Amino acid sequence: MAECGHRALQRSSERVAILAGRRAACAAPLCQTAHMATRRTCVPWDELPPIAARAVVGVLTDIDDTLTTCGQITADAWQALAALRDAGLPVMAITGRSVGWSCPFARDWPLDAIVAENGAVALFRERGELRVEYAQDEATRSLQSRRLVEVAQRVLREVPGATLAQDSAGRQTDIAIDHAEFARLEPALIAAAVAIMQSEGMTATVSSIHVNGWFGTHDKLSGARWIVRRRLGRDLDAERGRWVYVGDSTNDQQMFGHFPLSVGVANLQQFAEQLTIWPAYLTRGPRGQGFAEVARRLGAARAGVAS
Repeated sequence: MAECGHRALQRSSERVAILAGRRAACAAPLCQTAHMATRRTCVPWDELPPIAARAVVGVLTDIDDTLTTCGQITADAWQALAALRDAGLPVMAITGRSVGWSCPFARDWPLDAIVAENGAVALFRERGELRVEYAQDEATRSLQSRRLVEVAQRVLREVPGATLAQDSAGRQTDIAIDHAEFARLEPALIAAAVAIMQSEGMTATVSSIHVNGWFGTHDKLSGARWIVRRRLGRDLDAERGRWVYVGDSTNDQQMFGHFPLSVGVANLQQFAEQLTIWPAYLTRGPRGQGFAEVARRLGAARAGVAS
């Protein structure tokens, strides 16, 4: 167990939280859903059968561009989290963000837990304190730390325009290259960064804002299994048909494929050309607005009224 109160990590988390609130611009404006062609079989979220909505026992969600809009959580998304909590539905966020960036949000947002760095680190409140736990032991993390720096330096050398993500100061188990938050990388350069990471033996994924790379077999799905077992003492796979997963990008595809009640917020359609696995459902609104749709549907079903 590690404490987010550690001074260096706390300074990092505060600095990155401020930077996140200053994101220069959102992703490119979206067309309305009705005007966008997609290769998918997913259906509108508001068509989820009430019986399926009533059977839901919890929600797993990405953060960036799923809960947040332009780097900030909006009032409707915050209220959606609070409403789910009040309805007795646990909400666990599964993100590629750093542990340092995640600390203040794990403390302050109405979430049951955050799993950061793509399944590597769990943050949750327990007896009034914020706990931080790791999927890998300390010796493994220590051995990998130098390799993480080496691979990051190689990417910066070999990929023109590549920069480390602004939350890198708070990272402990992976590296992140900014491609759409404060910097821009063309698709070919994103692919080059991924290729370098993979050539070094890393797992590499691309979110809506970062290219992430890490050593180990953990991922968003293993992190979700871990946190549901750790916090609730339950087997996620045994209940996978009763958990909702909400995401927005190509790095959510594993989760979309695993959960029958998978949901993409509308801005997922920006990645139509890169997606091979679509979610079962799609919201009509983007980002936090779409997440709020998810919460309303679940809340209405539990209350026994039409949404």
